[in-house]
Amino acid sequence: MQGYGTGAYGLREPRRVRDLARQYALVPLRIFLGVTFVYAGLDKLTDGAFLSASGPGSIGELMESVRDSAAFPGLVDLGLKSPDGFGYALATGELLVGLGTLAGLWARIAALGGALISLTLWLTVSWQSTPYYYGNDLVYLMAWLPLLLAGAEFLSADALLASRRRRSR
Repeated sequence: MQGYGTGAYGLREPRRVRDLARQYALVPLRIFLGVTFVYAGLDKLTDGAFLSASGPGSIGELMESVRDSAAFPGLVDLGLKSPDGFGYALATGELLVGLGTLAGLWARIAALGGALISLTLWLTVSWQSTPYYYGNDLVYLMAWLPLLLAGAEFLSADALLASRRRRSR
């Protein structure tokens, strides 16, 4: 039977289905991370309390509370020089990373940005989580890595631009 292969549990499945599944395997991850980071960025940008240097619910209060338990307190100290500026930078970064990931535009750069944001938050905000797997920033960091390695070859602006470049040659 040409065109068929053995899939999970020894069942026969068309190779085309398997190939399509492989092609689009990262699309759900892109959607999840993109929507999550867009939401996180917008949530921070529209929360007046968060973008304050001090006070309940502020980025400044959050950074003060995690400073002594962070893996790299120097990163927190850097943010504490201008907590509201750091809050705006974080929120804008999350928004841009999320939009780039959803659109698949400069997908590897967006994934690198998402991984760096997640790494920074893991080493500061969620470092004290015990056991470590309770801290969600480490999971987000690991989720960004496949997109960083593979990019967005399907259903993406990157694929559209690559296709146009090939046609124009």
